[in-house]
Amino acid sequence: MGVGKTTIGKLVADKLNRPFIDVDEEIEKEYGMPVSQIFKQIGEKAFREREKQLIAELAEQEKKVISLGGGAFLQDEIREICLSSCIVIHLDLSLESWKDRLSLILESRPVLHGKSISEMEELFYNRQEIYAQHHLKINTDNLKADQIAEKMISTLSMEFGVKQ
Repeated sequence: MGVGKTTIGKLVADKLNRPFIDVDEEIEKEYGMPVSQIFKQIGEKAFREREKQLIAELAEQEKKVISLGGGAFLQDEIREICLSSCIVIHLDLSLESWKDRLSLILESRPVLHGKSISEMEELFYNRQEIYAQHHLKINTDNLKADQIAEKMISTLSMEFGVKQ
């Protein structure tokens, strides 16, 4: 959450000449409102069901760059679908760097609303355990989005044979 998945995903998709899909943005378009409002008006459960359905559809399609919302990968079914059908990349960000970004992401992340700093830290560390299940990890601390994208493309090319 707040690591730059959308920004970096768009850069990678452009460089690989592939379509980019941000799952949260797609669902926001469908409902005509931001995720925070969907949570309030329709509920997190309905959002998570639509999220799972959309990700399952997208995972069957080849040569796409897909960005999942920070909470999507916490669902067992989504995690299993992604790990078996996609190259899952974890954009790793330290707690200190994440805290530096909190002011930028707080309003748009309903899961953080009303939480204390210690509760947010606990959420961060709990998610790290789940995010440890991936095919590739890219540390993003102190790197700009274009540097992260280049590092990702280089690693995808060397380790997975992904061509530009």
